[in-house]
Amino acid sequence: MQLQIAIKAVSVKLDSDTRARIENLAESRNRSVHWLMREAISQYITREEKREAFKKDTINAWDHYQETGMHANFTEVDDWLASWGTENELLRPVCHK
Repeated sequence: MQLQIAIKAVSVKLDSDTRARIENLAESRNRSVHWLMREAISQYITREEKREAFKKDTINAWDHYQETGMHANFTEVDDWLASWGTENELLRPVCHK
């Protein structure tokens, strides 16, 4: 059994300058304008989904800190990161109140 995906056409209105730029880029990349626009939209959506996930994680971390007071301070984290890739790499800082 083969899965069928419904594909729906969507129109995008572009000013003449943007249209010319995308046509030139598509030609230089040996791709269609359609392919380029789909790729651009896909990359934008992926980037924005990651941004939203990061924002949610940040809010959750802040809420957790507000509830528990658990944290690692700047110096602890900075020292840990500075040790990465050295012979004396430090263990991850332990959160404390």
